[in-house]
Amino acid sequence: MPLSRSLSVTSLSGLDDWTEELDLEDAVLFEIAWEVANKVGGIYTVIQTKARLTAEEWGENYFLVGPYMESNVRTQVELIEPPSQAVKRTIDNMNSAGCKVHFGRWLIEGSPYVVLIDVGFTAWSLDRWKNELWDSCGIGMPWFDREANDAVLFGFLTAWFLGEFAAQCDKPPHILAHFHEWLAGLGLVLCRQRQLPVATIFTTHATLLGRYLCAANIDFYNNLSNFNVDKEAGDRQIYHRYCLERAAAHCAHIFTTVSQITAIEAEHLLKRKPDVVTPNGLNVKKFSATHEFQNLHAHSKARIQEFVRGHFYGQLDFNLDKSVFLFIAGRYEFCNKGADIFLEALARLNYLLRVKNSDVTVIAFFIMPARTNNFNVESLKGQAVRKQLWDTAQTVKEKFGKKLYESLLVGQLPDVSKMLDKEDFTMMKRAIFSTQRQCQPPICTHNMLDDGSDPILNSLRRIGLFNSSADRVKVIFHPEFLSSTSPLLPMDYEEFVRGCHLGVFPSYYEPWGYTPAECTVMGIPSISTNLSGFGCFMEEHIADPSAYGVYILDRRYRSVDESCNQLTSFLLQFCQQSRRQRIIQRNRTERLSDLLDWRYLGRYYISARYTALATAFPDTYCYEPQDPTSKKGFSYPRPASIPPSPAMSRHSSPHHSDDDDHERYDEDLEAEKDRLNFRQPSSLHPCNKNASESIPASDGSSDANSIASAPSTVTSPPNSLPSETN
Repeated sequence: MPLSRSLSVTSLSGLDDWTEELDLEDAVLFEIAWEVANKVGGIYTVIQTKARLTAEEWGENYFLVGPYMESNVRTQVELIEPPSQAVKRTIDNMNSAGCKVHFGRWLIEGSPYVVLIDVGFTAWSLDRWKNELWDSCGIGMPWFDREANDAVLFGFLTAWFLGEFAAQCDKPPHILAHFHEWLAGLGLVLCRQRQLPVATIFTTHATLLGRYLCAANIDFYNNLSNFNVDKEAGDRQIYHRYCLERAAAHCAHIFTTVSQITAIEAEHLLKRKPDVVTPNGLNVKKFSATHEFQNLHAHSKARIQEFVRGHFYGQLDFNLDKSVFLFIAGRYEFCNKGADIFLEALARLNYLLRVKNSDVTVIAFFIMPARTNNFNVESLKGQAVRKQLWDTAQTVKEKFGKKLYESLLVGQLPDVSKMLDKEDFTMMKRAIFSTQRQCQPPICTHNMLDDGSDPILNSLRRIGLFNSSADRVKVIFHPEFLSSTSPLLPMDYEEFVRGCHLGVFPSYYEPWGYTPAECTVMGIPSISTNLSGFGCFMEEHIADPSAYGVYILDRRYRSVDESCNQLTSFLLQFCQQSRRQRIIQRNRTERLSDLLDWRYLGRYYISARYTALATAFPDTYCYEPQDPTSKKGFSYPRPASIPPSPAMSRHSSPHHSDDDDHERYDEDLEAEKDRLNFRQPSSLHPCNKNASESIPASDGSSDANSIASAPSTVTSPPNSLPSETN
């Protein structure tokens, strides 16, 4: 392995050499979202992680626009004077007219400029703007919906800002405004209604109606074409929100969404087919050697094991070295996130492991925030008992070591029977007695406010998983986001994920799915579904996802019981893997991280921006997106070696006998074989009428040096699987 590298050993060929781009010197990009410097949900992660790549592309002409939140600004934003005179004049004019607009740098990677608008400062205009919205667009807003009121204020202020900026520019500007989600969508509608010189993009990360319908346990995907969308939105009292979202989707020059499955949903619910699918990425951190992330896994796993020792004190009758840590994390949407089917699969897995007399113990963590009032006393006591045992062992060890040292110093072998005195044995017996408990280890680490109606706890009562000694599956419900300052489990989320063996996300409704994507980037296998954007993306780009540690659960074409059986099969198969097989699988999983890097996925956003500029300013920009039916994208092949399975298992320890040394797994060799199988991505073909040299259009033939694959479309995603040559 090389001593240092910027990309992994199997990086996509030519990933950093994509140079086909428009002349953006006279263009300005404003990216507008409610979650700019304001963490609410997953959109915050999208914007935050994508900012560095976008800032590199647009430079000083890239601005993020969001709401001004005092508590967030103090810790995340450095307020400065605008470097652009047009922006400065715009902000000064708005502030003099009764607004409160701030400018600064967001202290994240890329340090992008941010324009933060105080929506509360202009609340006096709310009724007037609501009337204008009704008169111009026919959309009424109820007084009691605070979130919708914020959307109205933010939308009008955003449109005001963009219109003022266009007026303050010295020459006719080429403004591109990218709006995220319905909360920012009104600004887009007003830009088109006022005929501002702005190219617009609207991205929906999840449809409002889709989320509400799935939460109601409706057979959503089989009835997409049958819903009366107006009635369904009205029944759920979100019709006004739905109107804002639908209007933004129809008014935008370019409409995008984050996955193929959400594109189908948007086409039926919002009545417009997305122009481009823009998958979400991450900033992938690379290591100088492949074993470094394995070392991080071992270190984090040891910390989780320490927590487990305390949590199960007194009944620690299982081998932690033969334990498998599973976890599910995210918003507490019991059915949408698949917690219901995960619990049922754990009950079936527990039965199978007990029938097979397996020595493997599964510990399943549920990290989902719920209403609590404090930590569980029994959970805190467990960690205190563990620490007391550790302190006792350290005290005895120091005394033992001192006597051993003195004995060796005088040249005598120690008398083991005299190394520990009566006081030491008394101290150890007292510590052992303190580990006795009269109850079973707790399931929930906190005191729930509504224990009797909590869906996870009620399901555990129904399936009979109570952390008893006979159970091979143990459950720990942590109803709070992880924090390194917690007195119970002092780990942040990233460290916790690295220490687990498998992430389980059997979601029924998941437009993208950052949790399995984060697992993949960290080299942790995961289970996703063909109803999540991430699962569909991986099926599209990988010939055999399970061989790379990405298990795709079928929740679209199977019944709930069949899906549960399939999930149980995945879990049992994973539990039967040896330690060596899990190491091999983690190496393969980590190699997929390039697929999820913004350096690759950011090009779908670039294509959407180019298309919007060419649509709004056809006299200046020309862009010819490739017809996805004319060329096919790339796909990761099956691994060059046989996928790990219990039948092919060898030693689970690092020791190898002489007989199998010649068959030892070589990660570098397998990675090189896989790299040779990678099909080159197809290239995009932009052109610029103002550029000094136009880029010639492709003749349709396959080019070994082509770099970026064509953006996904709804009807014809790239689906080629290269033939196996190894």
